[in-house]
Amino acid sequence: MPTTRKATTIWEGTLFEGAGKVTLESSGLGTYDVSWPSRAEEANGRTSPEELIAAAHSSCFSMAFSNGLAKNDTPATSLTTTADVEFTPGTGITGIKLTVRGVVEGIDNDTFVQLATAAKEGCPVSQALAGTTITLDAALA
Repeated sequence: MPTTRKATTIWEGTLFEGAGKVTLESSGLGTYDVSWPSRAEEANGRTSPEELIAAAHSSCFSMAFSNGLAKNDTPATSLTTTADVEFTPGTGITGIKLTVRGVVEGIDNDTFVQLATAAKEGCPVSQALAGTTITLDAALA
């Protein structure tokens, strides 16, 4: 059965001088300030679409990878995943780098990397971002 998650942004003003607030409605976790300077320059306590994509991608990948490791009979003790989303004004998102370090018993690094690559390709967020260059740096901790 499908699920739907919802976020709403209220934006006031122009792109460069205006600002907005994005509310995570499904979870009720909060409302976050967003602006062009927080996207193209320094965050200054505000978020950006790219940071939200990074959060979605790192968590989705971690879930997919955790599942792949469990199916391999080598469940992870822990996985630490970072997603770096690169944004170039005037061009858009130019790349995403996933970095994962894992503590996994009974697995060699080559198998870890192989399963991480499969998770990157199978992750629904990776699939939604098809057309974007997504690189992976995976290693046992």
